[in-house]
Amino acid sequence: MAVPAVVTELAGGDRLVPVWENELGGLTFRLDDGNGRVRYVKWVAAGTPEIDLPGEAERIAWAQGRVPVPRVLAQGSDADGSWLVTEGLPGRSAVDPRWIAQPAVAAAAIGRGLRLLHDALAVDGCPFDWSVERRLAQADERIAGGMRPSEWAPEHRHLGLAEARAQIGEQPPIDRLVVCHGDACAPNTLLHDDGTFAAHVDLGSLGVADRWADLAVAAWSTEWNYGPGYDAFVYEGYGIAPDPRRIAYYRLLWDMS
Repeated sequence: MAVPAVVTELAGGDRLVPVWENELGGLTFRLDDGNGRVRYVKWVAAGTPEIDLPGEAERIAWAQGRVPVPRVLAQGSDADGSWLVTEGLPGRSAVDPRWIAQPAVAAAAIGRGLRLLHDALAVDGCPFDWSVERRLAQADERIAGGMRPSEWAPEHRHLGLAEARAQIGEQPPIDRLVVCHGDACAPNTLLHDDGTFAAHVDLGSLGVADRWADLAVAAWSTEWNYGPGYDAFVYEGYGIAPDPRRIAYYRLLWDMS
């Protein structure tokens, strides 16, 4: 693949390996100096407003020392795009082949990691917002931009735009306000080799919201990555019983926003 010039420059003499490309074209590279020092570089092309790397750097810095998250080493931008360099952490992504082969273990660790994050980060003093109100505004922007139900998960495609928008306008009562991860899908949890939670990564949407905004999507993502039947392990690891109404609401909001 074509490696952005700034990533090559940041790598220096380190071995450079592309490890991830997201749906918006954002790239992640692993830089390994061969002596135990590993860094990760996230890069996104200019004009991709959905990915805010300066905002992610701020969120990581705020959470640093309270929960296991990467340490920011550098952040910058040029005419081609922006980048974020973080220090490598021990552990493997929950979608590493090791954990794809042990999905129940991984799903439970995802739940435990979310509980740790929600308990450790104080809502009071958190400067970041991931509220329903903010996300409804994002949904309305997407609708105005031509969003189609065919872009949604299969379980939501039967809904028309008007009906779906009406449903997300009826927010269930907040269960518990927490500082949410904001993108608690399986790939963004790291696990130690013994199956215990190691760290959270990809914190660009971290902010205050109902804990079900994270829980509903974290459990949902186990279907995408492991197949059906593992969502219960997320809730068990977290220590909570499933809440069908809130799960359905926040999954639809996720699709639309």
